[in-house]
Amino acid sequence: MNQEEFKSPGRLERVLRAGHFAVTAELNPPDSADPEEVYKAAGILTDVCDAINATDGSGAHCHMSSVAICSLLTRLDYAVVMQISCRDRNRIAIQGDILGGAAMGVMNILCLTGDDVTAGDQPQAKRVFDFDSTQLLRTAKIMRDEGMFLSGRKLTVPPKVFLGAAANPFVPPYDWRPLRLAKKVEAGADFIQTQYCFDIPRLKSYMERVRDMGLHEKVFILVGVGPLRSDRAAEFMRSNVPGVHIPDAVIDRLAKTPKAQKQAEGKKICVEMIEQVREIEGVAGVHIMAYRQEEMVAEIVEEAGLLPRPFKVNKPPVDKLVFAPPAIEASFENYAANLEIPTPSVWQKRSK
Repeated sequence: MNQEEFKSPGRLERVLRAGHFAVTAELNPPDSADPEEVYKAAGILTDVCDAINATDGSGAHCHMSSVAICSLLTRLDYAVVMQISCRDRNRIAIQGDILGGAAMGVMNILCLTGDDVTAGDQPQAKRVFDFDSTQLLRTAKIMRDEGMFLSGRKLTVPPKVFLGAAANPFVPPYDWRPLRLAKKVEAGADFIQTQYCFDIPRLKSYMERVRDMGLHEKVFILVGVGPLRSDRAAEFMRSNVPGVHIPDAVIDRLAKTPKAQKQAEGKKICVEMIEQVREIEGVAGVHIMAYRQEEMVAEIVEEAGLLPRPFKVNKPPVDKLVFAPPAIEASFENYAANLEIPTPSVWQKRSK
């Protein structure tokens, strides 16, 4: 493809357009205000994937925000996918987040409708849902390609972002799923990340229809995979996580595995899924979801033969994980020196 066809200068888009089998992974945000918890998880993931997803209140549970995680990671030159959920914001806030994310160095945005608040632990929260994911995609595309807000007001600099959406081939109505994908592609989706895949035959049927419609030539499809800790964990996911389909055969396999070996067997199943997914025409990569198991993600990528990744990763400084943005910290130190006041002790502690 010509360089003019690129939507962003980001690593993920370069990997996909070059024809490499891409790998993305979720960074599950901490229930904490400590940036070092984010850096610790990201430091593991960045060596084994092409972009890190910063989730946005997934499952309608509150954690550190996606935009904050992206702010922390882009300052260290990590490739990130900023997730935006329509559940919690109206169109004014969403358009502002798109511009703010692009200004921070975010080059990939995943547009999501979002799980309903009843799925989370604060069901009394008010829903917004000013948009759904398709409307969000269309809005982001207008901002990027036409250089204006929905109001028609012009942008001085449009956001250069690669736009993503979610898909779920594994729940009925199955015939409708490729049609829904087509709507998202028309609205502006450049890449797709699917829900967890534990059913290869169902994925093959979906991809056959996708190829018949020519959609695999219009959008990059990354299939969601992840390790299961045990048969009990699989049963819980199947019953409680919206949109997750796990066949009985997978749960039975884990149930027959000795207790001490269940986690290893879950990882083995995930590796096998990746190996089978790679053989399906039209699949451009995998999206690995392993809740707070970043080390497991690294093992899965290695055992699936997906290393080394195509582009060199810049490692962050390990001896100083800054508390404040470098420019702000430097400005404060100059300000403090001019007025002969001490630097806040918390910054002194972080810089040691």
